[in-house]
Parts: sequence; C-alpha cells; structure tokens
Amino acid sequence: MERHLTVLGALYLVISVFGLLFSLVIFVTMTGGGLLSGDQEALIVTTSVGTIISSFLTLLSLPGLIIGFGLLRLRPWARSAGVVLSILNLLSIPFGTIVGIYGLVTLLKPEAAEFLAEKERIRRGQS
Repeated sequence: MERHLTVLGALYLVISVFGLLFSLVIFVTMTGGGLLSGDQEALIVTTSVGTIISSFLTLLSLPGLIIGFGLLRLRPWARSAGVVLSILNLLSIPFGTIVGIYGLVTLLKPEAAEFLAEKERIRRGQS
C-alpha cells in the first residue's frame, strides 16, 4: 500500500509542477507579447489577462502540491483530500482521468485508511 500512496503522491506533485510551469509560460508569453507590441494599451491588457490566467492555473495546482506532499509523508488527512482531488481530476482528460481513477482505486481501499492510521499512531509514539 505504501508504494501506491507514494506513486500517487508523486503523480500529484508532477502534475502540479507542470501546472505551475504552464502558468509561468502563459504569464511570460502574454506579458512578452505586450512588451513586443510596443503599445502601452496592449501591454496593460496582455499583462492583466496573463496575470489572471496564470493566477487561476496556480490556484488549481496548489491543492495537488499539498496533497502530493501529504501522501508522500503518509499523512491520514491526505487520503480524504486525495479522494476529492481524484474526483475532480476525472474531468481532466486524458491524464487527469487516469490519475483520478488510480487515486480513487488506491485511496478508497480500506487498507489505505488502516495503513495511514497505523503510520500516524507510530508517528505519535502510540503502539
């Protein structure tokens, strides 16, 4: 079970990092296009639109980063948050759908809850 949780956490991190990189590319491209145009009004519009789009993409990527780290550290809270994220990922065809299905299959197994609860008891010093 630990391997599946680790793989899922890594997948969420990779997807989120790509989301953040894509956000950066959008911002740089939009702002750069405005700068290259030499038009002050175009610069304002493209910078504003680029900022809005990249902010939105960054906000979409943050939960995956947080949950990915939580799964890698085998935190029990990451299981329930991961289920929600997996359901939302089903809408992101094709890669998000694959990761969403894998996440649901992994996180909804009773063994996942038991494994994470046991890890938390060990972490807190209770046996």
